[in-house]
Amino acid sequence: MMRWIKRILAGIVLLVLVVAAAGYLAFAGSEARLDGRVTAKGLSAPVTIARDHLGVATITADNRTDLAYALGFEHAQERFFQMDLQRRMAAGELAALVGPGALKLDLDHRRHRFRERDRALIKNLPAEQRALLAAYRDGVNAGLKKLRVRPWEYLLLRTKPKPWRMEDTFLTVDAMFLDLNRNGDDLREMDIERLRKALPRPVADLLMARSPRWEAPLQGDPSPAPVLPDASVFTLRGQPPAPAASVALVGPDAAFPGSNNFAVAGSLTGGGAIVANDMHLSLRVPNIWFRAQLRYKNDVGAPVVLNGLTLPGTPMLIDGSNGHIAWAFTNSYGDWQDWVRVDLDPKNPNRYRTPDGWATIQDHKETIEVKGETARTLTVRETRWGPIMGKDLDGTPLALSWIAHLPRTHNLNLLKLEQVDTVHQALLVAPTIGMPPQNFTVGDAAGHIGWTVTGNALPLRSGFDPLVPAEWSVQGTGWIGFASPLQFPRIEDPVDGRLWTANNRTTSGDWLTLLGDGGYDRGARAQQIRDDLNARNRFTTESMLAIQLDDRAVFLTRWQQLLQDVLQRHDEVHLDALQKLTAHWQGRASIGSVDYRLVRAFREQVVERVLAPFVARVRKKYPDFKLPMHSEAAVWAMIQQRPMNLLDPRYADWDALLLDAAQAVNQNLGSRPGGLAAQTWGARNTAAIRHPLARVLPAFLARRLSMPAQPLPGDHDMPRVQTPDFGASERFGIMPGHEARSYLHMPGGQSDHPLSPFFGAGHEAWVHGRPTPLLPGPVEHSLTLEPAPDSSSSSD
Repeated sequence: MMRWIKRILAGIVLLVLVVAAAGYLAFAGSEARLDGRVTAKGLSAPVTIARDHLGVATITADNRTDLAYALGFEHAQERFFQMDLQRRMAAGELAALVGPGALKLDLDHRRHRFRERDRALIKNLPAEQRALLAAYRDGVNAGLKKLRVRPWEYLLLRTKPKPWRMEDTFLTVDAMFLDLNRNGDDLREMDIERLRKALPRPVADLLMARSPRWEAPLQGDPSPAPVLPDASVFTLRGQPPAPAASVALVGPDAAFPGSNNFAVAGSLTGGGAIVANDMHLSLRVPNIWFRAQLRYKNDVGAPVVLNGLTLPGTPMLIDGSNGHIAWAFTNSYGDWQDWVRVDLDPKNPNRYRTPDGWATIQDHKETIEVKGETARTLTVRETRWGPIMGKDLDGTPLALSWIAHLPRTHNLNLLKLEQVDTVHQALLVAPTIGMPPQNFTVGDAAGHIGWTVTGNALPLRSGFDPLVPAEWSVQGTGWIGFASPLQFPRIEDPVDGRLWTANNRTTSGDWLTLLGDGGYDRGARAQQIRDDLNARNRFTTESMLAIQLDDRAVFLTRWQQLLQDVLQRHDEVHLDALQKLTAHWQGRASIGSVDYRLVRAFREQVVERVLAPFVARVRKKYPDFKLPMHSEAAVWAMIQQRPMNLLDPRYADWDALLLDAAQAVNQNLGSRPGGLAAQTWGARNTAAIRHPLARVLPAFLARRLSMPAQPLPGDHDMPRVQTPDFGASERFGIMPGHEARSYLHMPGGQSDHPLSPFFGAGHEAWVHGRPTPLLPGPVEHSLTLEPAPDSSSSSD
């Protein structure tokens, strides 16, 4: 009997090993091809793809079309699942891949009908851009086909990837529009309207006031100081106290897509300009960007060499250097969308009023596939201004007018920067580039620097307030055209040789009117960068990295002083530990800092208590209300001037509010293991950088798909922006013409395959701020793509 049991057990073990081996071989089969020769139908000449130890790809082609093909091949081999998620997210097609959990997002995004819009606009692109899109598409599909096994994510999902289409490249751009433009449904305007209707206008203006203390525009003066309304205008005294949990600071004080870019002129370097960039986005595995050096010959046979970041899904260098110029982006936070009230015909709900009379609403039936369930049907109602996507406070339908819906915002004009030699030329190209409007900072090898805004659809507005939903049914009201390139704001060769942007208000006057206000950052980060730049008269790439890694808590310094003042005046024994731990202000968001975490928590508690009665009053009428702006200016003005009419009646005076906030910090953090002294910033700010599928896998597999859970320095309101899963998706400092002295690093690595040697490669340099060289290192792998005969299908 025992002999048979042993044989059965041995058989089971052998079966398990066979199944595990088969699974491993299938999993390993989806690794990218790194070496050898591959025939590829669609190329005109051989292309080489070399890799260094980090997986940085050097792609060498005879022409730009072949280069686009090879870049598509490489993107598909390493990043197809990422590309698929991006196009599906923008098109509202995720549920077909992952199931009903994505249905709500699909319903939201399908209303934009991006796939249909993109498919139509491709027909009107210049012939050379269509050819490049086609070459990239063919390269992607060839790269996908050349994998021995489909990407491993599809093995887990038990499905097969769908081929890449030409419009999918523009869907990738649409995904960036959604990410950078508040998910395409700017509820901020709705909340501004709610705020203005629920509170007297002077109070609403106070809560939306900008802080002149922190603004750092490139041009123009800071905003005016906030004005506190007196008791004759508004008072909280005599009203019920605000509910204890009436404020949730989502939006203004939470992470949102941003970035830093800054540049110094050659007069400050002794040579060429230096351009630095760190784009703040959600962090994941793999990183959103793919590092590459792209080499080809232009139309006259001259070599073009590009170094920097590509975006899988697109055939272009997004930012980096061409050897003559270096360029970088930050999100502009201008106002690129408006809600339009749709006045329906009472006799015919399919008609609406326009300046030209009644027009008919166009209905589009959209079918949304759902994995494992019945497909859903969505009817999208389209007006001349955009799709109807909401209702105003009085129930009037609202159409969303958004530049992302326009064909003019989609092109490949970013390619023109590849062969530009000077800052002046680059500033002329930038306003023609089809993309979400960005702050564009550029420097050249001769030492010139400049700034403007990209995107060729800056709307010219007339006759309405763009901060709230508006009527456009009257002649001359609404968007009456778009700015010409000459109307774009532009700064070229500033006298002091310094430029900086960090999602802050960059300008004023007519330029600000053109850009609008889409919810700028409060400016503390930009100001700290500006001051860091002004503290030096000589720069190297190393000194630019030092600014990017600056985690000094300048913004919180006055809050530390306030906390100390409160604790010393009240002298509460149970708060002695809090007083001692915050008395010595190191002033950094370093991983070991306890004082930073405690002071930061104090500010949060104070802000919530100051704003609670105002938010509660608006939410009583509009339960979904969220604060539409940073309110630092209003809060600080109130706790400095201490107006009793603006104090929550639960408190006898402002001292009581501040003491209550300090006690809340003491209670909330002091009750945790180790007490207050153990509450370091690093313990809270620990990396959670994961693959999108990690959340649905067992913990031991999820860990294998994630970057290490390391404590990270940095926070909001300082150059080194960092949360557990949000922050610098890359950092570079580039001196055009001196690329060997330049650096670039990024989190998450080049490949999404856990067995790849490039999975997580370079991540540690990003964590610790080490300046990884911009240029690729020695070749460790080399793959050649060879043209296949037109008469046969491509094969190895």
